[in-house]
Amino acid sequence: MRLLHTSDWHLGRSFHRVNMLGAQAEFIGHLVSVAREREVDAVVVSGDVYDRAVPPLAAVELFDDALHRLADLGVPTVMISGNHDSARRLGVGAGLIDRAGVHLRTDPSAVGTPVMLRDAFGDVAFYGLPYLEPALVKDGFGVEKAGHESVLAAAMDRVRADLATRARNTRSVVLAHAFVTGGEASDSERDITVGGVAAVPSGVFDGVDYVALGHLHGCQTITGRVRYSGSPLPYSFSEADHRKSMWLIDLVGDGSLTAERVDCPVPRPLARIRGALEELLADPGLARHEDAWVEATLTDAVRPADPMARLMERFPHTLSLAFDPERHPGDPDVTYARRLAGRGDQEIAEDFVLHVRGAGADEHERGVLRDVFDAVRADETVREVAR
Repeated sequence: MRLLHTSDWHLGRSFHRVNMLGAQAEFIGHLVSVAREREVDAVVVSGDVYDRAVPPLAAVELFDDALHRLADLGVPTVMISGNHDSARRLGVGAGLIDRAGVHLRTDPSAVGTPVMLRDAFGDVAFYGLPYLEPALVKDGFGVEKAGHESVLAAAMDRVRADLATRARNTRSVVLAHAFVTGGEASDSERDITVGGVAAVPSGVFDGVDYVALGHLHGCQTITGRVRYSGSPLPYSFSEADHRKSMWLIDLVGDGSLTAERVDCPVPRPLARIRGALEELLADPGLARHEDAWVEATLTDAVRPADPMARLMERFPHTLSLAFDPERHPGDPDVTYARRLAGRGDQEIAEDFVLHVRGAGADEHERGVLRDVFDAVRADETVREVAR
């Protein structure tokens, strides 16, 4: 069975101030063309179809167009909801859409109920594990303490239990939206840390033939059977070195597989440039970036006049401008924002405790802070979905 694995479309999202809807529509057309030309047997979409729980109308219309084109193609499609999606909204009409061969799996309680497809070698069971917010699903899975590993492990127990009832030659595919240990994150993914832990070990998924992951935006291989497709388009400059693609997976009768990367259309390359303004404007080696979307970091000791206007004379698609003067590390002019760069909420809170009290937080206090941050994030998720 030939699978086309994609994820993290983030329909409705922009790239800085650039509307990406046209590029997203081009990707959908590319997806349909690849599915037709490469004779794909099933398309799997591993979450974050939309960029937010209540997407703009134009994004909903593009998703509707994608569903119709996939259904008209006659290629079965299995989709799950991600942490950016509203599972309940995305799953509206799933029963009816199911009849058209588009299978939306957004209900955590149904993780052990597969979509069954068949090829010349027999059955293939597709299990959809939508994004599982630990605080919201732990009771349903009978898990005492909320955590990504515990709820995913409970979900996979249900998958393996159902798989054990199937014929011995039944192959299995799991779609999941999670941060798996060994994956490389970028700046455009929403933090899903719970209890100080974001990642889960790949061993959680043992016992299935292929795991189609979503959430991380870089295409990457965790193991031969556990892979991220990544997002089809860039959503932050941290993805400047990404090769945006999908996985074409051939799953043969004995459960072995081969994987091929299929490139996605590139609307415009990304470039991150750094240096003094005059150097950036004069450096002939930067000519290759003149048609790219550019993030420029200026290192001038004194902020130059009209830097964005001057940069855009050479790099007309400059989207981001930052200042990082080259100073001695002990220079008191280092900004508060620079001191916080790359630090998470938990680290910042613990630093604050140290600053005001003169002693760091103990283990109990760190646990209290983690619980508070987890509760706030879970509450935000509930509020977003309820809007």
